[in-house]
Amino acid sequence: MNRRKLLAAPALLAPISASAQSQPPQGQAEAIRRVEAYFNTLTTFRARFLQVAQGGGSAEGTAWIWRPSRMRFEYDPPEPTLLIAADNQFFHYDRELRQPTVVPLSSTPLSVLLRSPLRLSGDVTVAGVEQARGLLAVTVYRTAAPAEGRITLILEENPMVLRQWVVLDAQGRSTRVTLTQIETGQRFDPFLFAFNDPRFREQLDQR
Repeated sequence: MNRRKLLAAPALLAPISASAQSQPPQGQAEAIRRVEAYFNTLTTFRARFLQVAQGGGSAEGTAWIWRPSRMRFEYDPPEPTLLIAADNQFFHYDRELRQPTVVPLSSTPLSVLLRSPLRLSGDVTVAGVEQARGLLAVTVYRTAAPAEGRITLILEENPMVLRQWVVLDAQGRSTRVTLTQIETGQRFDPFLFAFNDPRFREQLDQR
């Protein structure tokens, strides 16, 4: 990611923890059911994103999510990064080096967004549920691998829509992604996610 510094953080969504209230167990269960229901009726999701790292570096781009199991993050120039989830793999491609890094999709906290059906129980553990200013935040991690990181999903409650997430990685570094210009229910070209197709790689290398 490039290291452009923000002179002032945009007031799209302030960190919810600043004034959030933790939900009691009964309220948590209801909030979790609502989040599950939202994602389980969601198929396609397109948005602009602003990504801000803990050290202040930022990047923007366009995100496509096609549940289940497909995701694409295309960063605006000059950032050379392309991220694609498909075929149970997570591809990190550097356009300058023309070299991919591939890890299992299940090993990334973002994989929770692509589960279908989404169940926030069993192999996913809910670490906390908070509410503030019309927003609902749910923090989760993989039950079998708590040390690999966690993700906090932040949704507007009325109507419910995903607006932001915060990933805390295994090294304790946080990355916040804020979503705008959200569109749902669109038809996507499967080729957007076809990283394993040789024609896809050829197209990338020609840019």
